[in-house]
Amino acid sequence: MKRIKALILGAAGRDFHNFNTYFRNNENYEIVAFTATQIPDISDRRYPPTLSGSLYPEGIPIYPEDEFDDLIKTHNIEQVILAYSDLSYGYVMNLASKVLANGADFRILGPKHTMIKSKLPVIAVLAVRTGSGKSQTTRKIGKILREQGKKVAVIRHPMPYGDLEKQRCQRFDSYEDLKKYECTIEEMEEYEPHINEGNLVFAGVDFEEILREAEKEADVILFDGGNNDWSFYDADLTITIADPHRLGHERSYFPGEVNVRRAEVVIINKAGTAPPGNISKLKESIKELNPKALILIANSPITVEDPKFILNKRVLVVEDGPTLTHGEMKYGAGHIAAKQYKAKEIIDPRPFAIGSIKTTYQKYKHLSDVLPAMGYGEKQMKELEDTINASDCDTVVIGTPINLGRLLSIKKPSIRVTYDLEVQGQPSLKEIITDVIKKR
Repeated sequence: MKRIKALILGAAGRDFHNFNTYFRNNENYEIVAFTATQIPDISDRRYPPTLSGSLYPEGIPIYPEDEFDDLIKTHNIEQVILAYSDLSYGYVMNLASKVLANGADFRILGPKHTMIKSKLPVIAVLAVRTGSGKSQTTRKIGKILREQGKKVAVIRHPMPYGDLEKQRCQRFDSYEDLKKYECTIEEMEEYEPHINEGNLVFAGVDFEEILREAEKEADVILFDGGNNDWSFYDADLTITIADPHRLGHERSYFPGEVNVRRAEVVIINKAGTAPPGNISKLKESIKELNPKALILIANSPITVEDPKFILNKRVLVVEDGPTLTHGEMKYGAGHIAAKQYKAKEIIDPRPFAIGSIKTTYQKYKHLSDVLPAMGYGEKQMKELEDTINASDCDTVVIGTPINLGRLLSIKKPSIRVTYDLEVQGQPSLKEIITDVIKKR
C-alpha cells in the first residue's frame, strides 16, 4: 500500500509528541521530515532512530520552517501537520494558505488522537497565551496537593533543545539534575521552582514513557502545558489561565481558544494590574465560549527582595524570554515592580545588545525597555550575560522565575522579583481540587 507522505511543522514539542502517539507505528504514513521554528538552533538536527521506531531506521531529518515550501515540492508531500502553539489565527491561516497553494492538505491532530490515559488522577494547567500565569498556578496546585499528603509529579510540556536521545525521559529532583541534562535557562525557569518546593519534575520527548515512569513515584500527575498547548494526557480537571492584558486573544489564538472551550475552570489572572474594564469583558467572552466553565478571578502579587535598590535608580529589567517573544507581552513582573517602587528610569537595553540578543530585538520589534532572558545554550547565555554587564544602569531587576544571578556572572547590583497566585472568592482552588481527587 502506498504510504501518505507527510511533513510535521513544529517547535521541538507537540511535533514529536504527535509523531510518537499517532505516526510512529502508523504504516499508512511516511513522515518525510519535521520543520522547526520559534526556538533558536533546533533545526538542522535529526529525530533519532531510537525514538523513530522500526519504520524509520535512519531517523527523520529536521529542517528550518522557512524551507517547507521547497520540501513539499521536492518530496511530493500530501499532508502538512501543524504541531506547535501560541499562534495567531492569521499566522495559522497564512501557513495553511502556503500549504494549500502547494497542493497539499493542511491538518491539525486533535486531542483524541494525541492524549494518553493515566492510571492516576491528572490535573492539567493550560493557558490562552504564554506568560498568562501557568507556572505560579501549577506551583499553587502542587502545594495544595502536598498539604493533603499527595506526592506530586509535575510533567512539563517538552523543551528538548539538546540531544534528543539523552532527553527521551528526564527526571528532576535536584539542581544536579539540571546540570546533568544541560538545561537551558527556559528549562531551568520551569523546573527549578518545583524542585525548590519538593515536587518531582518529569520532561523530555517520549511522553508515554515519561508518564509511566512518573506513575511509579506519584499519587497525582500535574501537567504543565507550556507554550499554551493543550494537555498531552486525558485530564480529570483542566484549568485554563486567561490574561486580561491580552483581551481578545481567547478568541484569536491557537490553541488558546481550544483551551478555554475544553476547561472545567478558567482563571482570569493578573486582576490587580489589568486595564479597567478588561476583567468584565474577558469574563463575558469566556462565558460565551464555554458556558459550563467555572470562572475564577486571581492576582499574581509580586514580591521584591529589597525595594531600595529600585527607588530613584536607573534600572535594567530582565523578564522571562518566551513571555516577551512569541508571547508578545511588552513587559512582565520586573517592569511592574520597577514602576511600583519608583525607579528613576527603566533603561532601553537595545543599544547594549549583542549577537543573538540583538537579533531577538530585530525580530520582536514590540520590545523596547525590557531585556528578554534568552538562554538557549551556552553561547546565548554568554551573550545575555555580556548584554546585562554592558548596560548603563544602577540595578538589574530580574523578573524571571529563577535567579539569573546563580547562572550568570552579573557584575552589577541585582534584585529578584517573584510572584505567586492568589485566587479570589469561592469555591477555592483547594475545594475544587479536593473534589476532583475524591471523585477519581
